[in-house]
Amino acid sequence: MKSTMNVSKYRPFPTVKLENRQWPDNVITKAPIWCGVCLRDGNQSLYKPMTEEEKEKYFRLLCDIGFKEIEVGFPSASVTDYEFVRRIIENNFIPEDVAIQVLVPAREDLIKKTIESLVGAKKVIIHLYYPTSPAQRRVVLKVTKEQAIESAVRGMKWIMEYSKKLVGTDITYQFSPESFSCTEWGFAVNICWAVMEVVKPTVEHKIILNLPATMEVSTPNVYADQIEWFCKEIPSRDKLIISVHTHNDQGTGVAATELALLAGADRVEGTLFGNGERTGNTDLATVALNLFSQGINPKLDFSNIMAIRKTYELCTGMKVPPRHPYSGDLVFTAFSGTHQDAIRKGLNERIEKTNEPWDVPYLPIDPKDIGRTYEKVIRVNGQSGKGGIAYLLESECAIHLPKDLEIDFGKIAGKQIDALCREVSSEDLKGMFWKEYVERNSYMQFVRYNDIEIDDVTCDCNLVVTVGGIERFLTGTGNGPINAAVNALKKFRSDLVDIVDQAEHSLREGSNAEAISYVKTAWSDGEICWGVGIDKNSTRASIKAIISAMNRK
Repeated sequence: MKSTMNVSKYRPFPTVKLENRQWPDNVITKAPIWCGVCLRDGNQSLYKPMTEEEKEKYFRLLCDIGFKEIEVGFPSASVTDYEFVRRIIENNFIPEDVAIQVLVPAREDLIKKTIESLVGAKKVIIHLYYPTSPAQRRVVLKVTKEQAIESAVRGMKWIMEYSKKLVGTDITYQFSPESFSCTEWGFAVNICWAVMEVVKPTVEHKIILNLPATMEVSTPNVYADQIEWFCKEIPSRDKLIISVHTHNDQGTGVAATELALLAGADRVEGTLFGNGERTGNTDLATVALNLFSQGINPKLDFSNIMAIRKTYELCTGMKVPPRHPYSGDLVFTAFSGTHQDAIRKGLNERIEKTNEPWDVPYLPIDPKDIGRTYEKVIRVNGQSGKGGIAYLLESECAIHLPKDLEIDFGKIAGKQIDALCREVSSEDLKGMFWKEYVERNSYMQFVRYNDIEIDDVTCDCNLVVTVGGIERFLTGTGNGPINAAVNALKKFRSDLVDIVDQAEHSLREGSNAEAISYVKTAWSDGEICWGVGIDKNSTRASIKAIISAMNRK
């Protein structure tokens, strides 16, 4: 088939000529200022925007997580947004330490309506945006650079004038050169500086300059270069809060955000789980938990991420993909045998090293820290190995297989799982194990047993079994009950050499607990055969295990 992909219509995005680049050697040491834009940027991307009730529920969620700045809507563009802003102000739903942010373009009538929506609010951020990229100036607005600067300045002057009506309100002004990522470097600085001259920010009362990657057009390192270059070139850096707002067109929104923080950004705008226009915004949960994994307090609480996800899905109608970082159903799940074995060993090591830094293979953070469990860390299908099978039996059925028995059962179970062509549960595996080892009685069945201690080192035993429905009475002498039973059974099966390994444990706690015994037997033809027995008496459990091995042989 002939390709219709025409690569000649594209060109590489220009890089930044940055002298003495600093960001690659920098380290993030603290959380940024977070601004959740789920109720505006996220909401406008939904095929069915949230109702006022859903927006209120979501707003409360963001407050509970710990967001101190929340963009609550575009009051001049939607009746629902306007009424929602009024609702949360008039009903005192906004915590004292939370600032609500509203978005508005540089149009006087829309600015006037936006300011009206904010009357009575205690803390607000008024967010003016103006498209600045060459394509938007040429195609959408049909303006020159000079006209664009005039419009942005005029828009901020209107905001400053109308916001005088907000008596007693703590106001922060924010300006976004929309599509900053596509804008000429020098022009981005010029239009921001012109807006700053209107606001006249101070060190105590800064202006937010939000530099969006409204559309990803380059690799994240180029965006980081843009941010570092801007921070060096813009005057009065100490009077600014540099904010970033990245989209995910090329799948690198989180990376672009993190590199921008290295490059000097102070603040991050984004949404929970990355919901936003086209391929979405940067996912604030991922950025925050990436910081958490590096020992940095993100100052956002995701300790019950699945409850947060449930509210998100309920309010937005969107679904979090199963492989989404931290919150997806399968992100702490391993099907591969090598991964399962490593996770199992790492978790077992943690039992002895609970006070040491987290270092478990394939698990970047402890799932328990975000309200998840180990229950589904390891799941078993045809791609899994003995380690995963043993882990499920151990963690969910209290069956602790000796290493060699893991290998033995792993081969047997693997064939059965392959044939099923599906994921299997711990109960499925237990059923396979019982059928293969515990319930192997088609040849010989245990009936009863008693032993007589002759002296400190010698024991006689009387063993009754059935073979083909006929009872057989076997006797033997040995250096203990199990050895005596082996010698009794040898009289029936002379090719049984001996027990070469044995382990046992209780299946549950308490006086009525059953013992499970694992016995590895050697045979005269060189074969090794495992057997398993269960009984409230550990000696009888071991004898049943020997008979299980004989039946399997």
